[in-house]
Amino acid sequence: MYKRQFLTGSAALLAWYMAGSAQATSAAVDHKTKLVVADQSELIRHLLDASGERKTLPFQLELPNFAGGPAIFEAMRAGALDIAYVGDTPPIQARAAGVHLPIIATFSRELAQYRLLQHANAGVERLSDLRGKRVSYVEGSGRQVFLIEALNRAGLTLKDVQPVHLRVSELNDALRAKAVDVAVITEPHVSRLSKQIGARLVPDPQERQLLPSTSYLYARPEVLADPQKTQAIAQFLAAFVRAGNWSNANEAAWGEHYYRKFQRLDAQTTAAIQTSLSPLIFETAAEAQPLHQRLIDTLYAAGSLPQRLDAKDSFVTTFDSVVTATRRQAPAKN
Repeated sequence: MYKRQFLTGSAALLAWYMAGSAQATSAAVDHKTKLVVADQSELIRHLLDASGERKTLPFQLELPNFAGGPAIFEAMRAGALDIAYVGDTPPIQARAAGVHLPIIATFSRELAQYRLLQHANAGVERLSDLRGKRVSYVEGSGRQVFLIEALNRAGLTLKDVQPVHLRVSELNDALRAKAVDVAVITEPHVSRLSKQIGARLVPDPQERQLLPSTSYLYARPEVLADPQKTQAIAQFLAAFVRAGNWSNANEAAWGEHYYRKFQRLDAQTTAAIQTSLSPLIFETAAEAQPLHQRLIDTLYAAGSLPQRLDAKDSFVTTFDSVVTATRRQAPAKN
């Protein structure tokens, strides 16, 4: 049975939660406090470990790894997580489903992380060639809105392709088996499939400017009403921002740790991936809202949302001061 203790549009209840959490940010956190944070691709775990920031946290931190936003959403609904690292679309889909999981922090890269990858014989030479093709993305994830933007650029809609809804873990095998023509995929899978099966990107000179790579950390409202959890979140976010700054300043060390040792990629592939990435940027609620509204409007125009939502209602500002103070700190260099 899912725990149904969620905000479903009550502004008064949200204000009560945030009043409690604002007072909690100055409280000392008990070392017995446990914070459970959903990770993806073990990114947060390795950022904290490689930068040394994990050992600065004076509480228990669990980082269960998930494959995609939909699975995280179900775990949040079940009360199994405190906060979660998700892509740009899951908070919007959660609100559309009547579940308000407030965004507490935003981090992004200027260049898109998603790529449109086709099997060797798919024959897609421009975005307009996607018409009629079997295209796989994960519904309710950031892959969905990226595909919509790509189709819009070609004057197409989701109705012009054959959508194939798969889980993140199924995308690679679907391309290998040619069960789909094109899939919305991220690194390191783009590089791996290019080498393994001759997969290639859909040619488009502006593809990486379609949308910045935006990710959020969102929270269960009950957690934000708990002073100990809220203080733990503040310390976690500070450590995470410092870890991101460290990865920006120590590209070689980060590449060796995450891509070479963890992802087991060769040096050439690691270099190619890192060259293609722009630095991590950490944003406040106000800074993140314009793009969030654009994402909402894109999904609404495509018929993927039942109503247009207001972006400002997706965010809380409780931890903005943590983000702004920490992102200004000069990162340590190896």
